[in-house]
Amino acid sequence: PLGFIGGIGKASKKGILVKGSDYLEALNNVSIAAFDKTGTLTKGTYNVTKVLPASGFSENYLLEIAAYAEAYATHPIAKSILRAYGKDIDFNRIEETEEIAGQGIRASVQGKKVLIGNRKMMEGAGITPSQVTENGTVIDVAVDGIFTGSLIISDEVKEDSLSALKRLKTLGVRELVMLTGDKRSVAEEVGKKLGIDRIYSELLPDQKVEIVEQLLREKPEKTTLMFVGDGMNDAPVLALADIGIAMGKLGSDAAIEAADVVILTDEPSRLPALIEIARKTHRIVEENIILAISIKVLIMTFGAAGIAGMWMAVFADVGVMLVAVLNSFRILK
Repeated sequence: PLGFIGGIGKASKKGILVKGSDYLEALNNVSIAAFDKTGTLTKGTYNVTKVLPASGFSENYLLEIAAYAEAYATHPIAKSILRAYGKDIDFNRIEETEEIAGQGIRASVQGKKVLIGNRKMMEGAGITPSQVTENGTVIDVAVDGIFTGSLIISDEVKEDSLSALKRLKTLGVRELVMLTGDKRSVAEEVGKKLGIDRIYSELLPDQKVEIVEQLLREKPEKTTLMFVGDGMNDAPVLALADIGIAMGKLGSDAAIEAADVVILTDEPSRLPALIEIARKTHRIVEENIILAISIKVLIMTFGAAGIAGMWMAVFADVGVMLVAVLNSFRILK
């Protein structure tokens, strides 16, 4: 147990909270690492890069109605729209809002029924949005059943994401997988930059769960699946994976609660460091077990032969414990 306490302490020094020794042990045999995209591999700090109003609507109107519909939302996309709008929100104009998981928001603003979200949401409401070819996340807006325009929102890949994923491969992780609700072109662009092996895009939360269940069936025996995410929609997947890892700085409370490990700095580079700590801890725990059993068996043999004194018996008990304690301190260095 002391060895694992040392490993958990070493991880905490690097800004990683491990919720138990079982999870530290499981990190020794990760074969598949799955990731959410937004806020995990990317910064999650979106910016509105283009405003594309439909015929008959202005850019100002499109931004205003989108900002009012997203006024109560806390997702990074919503914050980027509010930043782009840049004016104070009169909350008295907002009559109701409802979040549709994995699709967007349905709101009522001064009697107008507003839909803001992805293409699936629009098509589900019988609205056909315009085709957009620009790179980025496309947010479509409709007012009273009429398509009003689209906002193009872009995110940046974190500086250490590429090096972290390369290091995971070096450490023996066989496959890197990305699960995201973003459209295919955005997901593939990020995946190509980072060398992701498998990319699943345009996913609803329940579809993420289905894919992780499939990955759990595919992984080799006696290996583990690690999932890394940060959003409320990731909570079911974090709980389902062998090891769920949440980004704690930007992550939702639900994700942090469901996770087995929390990275307090939101840096992907902490992942390979965590696996290295887990493997070092495992080696030292094995050393302590072998040391303790070997010395006890040796002194029991001496005792059976009648040549073991009291001091040898004391060393086999307290002495071995002290040696194991000192050995465990190596994890912290």
